[in-house]
Amino acid sequence: MSVSQSIQQRSKTEATETKHPVDDLTTYFYEYARQRPDVVAMWCFGIGFVLGWKLKPW
Repeated sequence: MSVSQSIQQRSKTEATETKHPVDDLTTYFYEYARQRPDVVAMWCFGIGFVLGWKLKPW
């Protein structure tokens, strides 16, 4: 199989597949959060701490 044939075949395959990056990322995050809730909680705490520190509302 030549290079041009493999590129054409790959482009046909990619054209028929629909991609949903936002849905995939959301699904991945939920699965990760179920597997490692402590890590996700610490990230949320850290992000909240930095935002609260930098955006001092008082």
